[in-house]
Amino acid sequence: MNPSLGVRALIIFSCASFSTNVGMAAAWLNHMPGTPAGQAVLYGGGSFGGCMLLCLAVLKALKVL
Repeated sequence: MNPSLGVRALIIFSCASFSTNVGMAAAWLNHMPGTPAGQAVLYGGGSFGGCMLLCLAVLKALKVL
């Protein structure tokens, strides 16, 4: 499969959007009342990065990208 540049950009944008949702959900679940939000933001950022890498690795293995 050899998609055009526009389709590849749309696929990467979709992966980033999905990863953002996963990161926000992880940060929301990690945050506890009365604690600083910084720890939850770092946890969400790590979740975003991990999910983005996983999405791109799967798409690369399937030869979509």
